[in-house]
Amino acid sequence: MNRKYVKAAACVMAAAIAFSGAGLTAEASVMPSGGIGLALANGNKLEDVASNTAIPIKSIIEWINVEGDNGVADSEEAAEEALFRNLVIAQVRAYVNVRDIPSEEGNVIGKLYNNSVGTFLSEENGWYQIQSGSVTGYVKGEYCVTGEGAVEIARNVGTRIATVNTQTLFVRKEPTTESAVLGMVPMADELLVLEEAEGWVKVDVEEGTGWVSADYVELHSEFVQAESRAEEEARLAKEAEERRKAQEAAAAKAESSKPKTNTETPPATENKPSYTVGEGSEMGKAVAEYALQFEGNPYVYGGTSLTNGADCSGFVMSVYANFGVALPHSSAADRTQGYKVDGLENAQPGDLICYSGHVALYIGNGQIVHASNKRTGIIVSQADYRKILAIRRIF
Repeated sequence: MNRKYVKAAACVMAAAIAFSGAGLTAEASVMPSGGIGLALANGNKLEDVASNTAIPIKSIIEWINVEGDNGVADSEEAAEEALFRNLVIAQVRAYVNVRDIPSEEGNVIGKLYNNSVGTFLSEENGWYQIQSGSVTGYVKGEYCVTGEGAVEIARNVGTRIATVNTQTLFVRKEPTTESAVLGMVPMADELLVLEEAEGWVKVDVEEGTGWVSADYVELHSEFVQAESRAEEEARLAKEAEERRKAQEAAAAKAESSKPKTNTETPPATENKPSYTVGEGSEMGKAVAEYALQFEGNPYVYGGTSLTNGADCSGFVMSVYANFGVALPHSSAADRTQGYKVDGLENAQPGDLICYSGHVALYIGNGQIVHASNKRTGIIVSQADYRKILAIRRIF
């Protein structure tokens, strides 16, 4: 007897049964979900750069076992639809206020950003009572989608992520251990899921799209949720403090040695293309200019040497180390460094551009410099060559 799994939360399911849902419509596209339902709770991961005002929140999943083969797919699909139908999804230009009572006279206790989600609790005079993150309150119904409309749009605004739980994981060209290895990803890397099959997960990596064994990843879906006023204030204060520390570290480094002086010698510049660093802060521009000196050097998995070879996060880490800033040797961890930038159009030189299992440095003019893969080494590419998961600013 095979054992299948449906991810769900009993409290959400109960609410879904009690609520019939309004027949609202919304434009949507299908997100690969593998028939998996979702439960929402607090977290601090996803940067939704598709929205200029989104706040990073991660969904937490509870497991419910479903045994047997007959009707498993139908059960999973029904569970997913019931959960999605119970969501309230903001469809606004920026955000909709969450108030303590169902009236515009109520106090604002939080914000539900565009494409953010909450769990439906009740309806009163055109207002939806929701629970989203740590916020429980009321949003005006005309700015949100729920019921059948939420079923469709939820598939578009959620992001399916596979987190690597083994030291080094092979990414294969086909879903079989006999297939050629496309690339390798380290422990704790977070990969964008494109498809889920029996025992295998199709993911997006720097070398292209490939398959990893489901035994060596943990799957979850990320949604953006509401942020309370207190959480917003705490986040802004934390980001300001991190920015201050980075600036002080860079200033201290500059006192002891010039920022562009390093024990590693940049490669010769003969016959190398010239790239123009865009506008931004002086420190960010200095980071981008320094990083560009190593364009053409090799990629080495697990490496941190700017001349002898580095992987993507090792490259970013070593570049910033030259400016006195300590970053982790992890593309997944880089998604939480510094503070968020809303959209590629607002990126500045020196910003971290985070992808599925990859990280790069923005140099301006829509371009990045990054340790791409063994075949190409450290190169300059267009920043939007892959889906961007997060943009983070250090200075």
